[in-house]
Amino acid sequence: MRLGIFGGTFDPPHLGHLVLAAEAADQLGLDRVLWVITPDPPHKQAQLIRPVEVRLALLQAALRGLPGFEISLVDVERPGPQYAADTLGLLAQQHPGDELVYLIGGDSLRDLPGWYEPQRLLRQTALLGVMRRPGAALDLGQLERQLPGLKHKLRFIDSPQMDIASRDLRERIRSRRHYRYFVPQAVWELIEANSYYR
Repeated sequence: MRLGIFGGTFDPPHLGHLVLAAEAADQLGLDRVLWVITPDPPHKQAQLIRPVEVRLALLQAALRGLPGFEISLVDVERPGPQYAADTLGLLAQQHPGDELVYLIGGDSLRDLPGWYEPQRLLRQTALLGVMRRPGAALDLGQLERQLPGLKHKLRFIDSPQMDIASRDLRERIRSRRHYRYFVPQAVWELIEANSYYR
């Protein structure tokens, strides 16, 4: 079994997330994509993030009825901060014998040498699926020097460029601007019913 691991705060989840995960599954031959919601991301300590219960409800709404996508609570069920290297170690224990393909954006790949124990993260993955982001310039030579063996694990995912960011969506909602078609119907309904992000 080849499992895609798609981590994030998903605050809120949007159509860009779904398109990228679907393209990754298709292009990398993933049997399933595990969406790992991060309650306490180390790189967002200074940022206001909705409670994990709210984000989890929104993610459940976004993925309802979509085969091949499921939510993993591996990070929700342990204290933070949650580092990707630790998350992958736990998922490897939970899915022995499966290939883990870690999905990241091009901007995250650029920052990977500064992550917590990046070499351990690399050892635990069969592949790194990299979703290209607009404007994310990459120096693969420099990255390979910092993380030897990285280039052999990289697979780039071609996807329609949907420049949607959760940060921008939160601001749209707060400002009462149009956002309906940036998120799945069920997510929009939950946000509207509960006045999230207002």
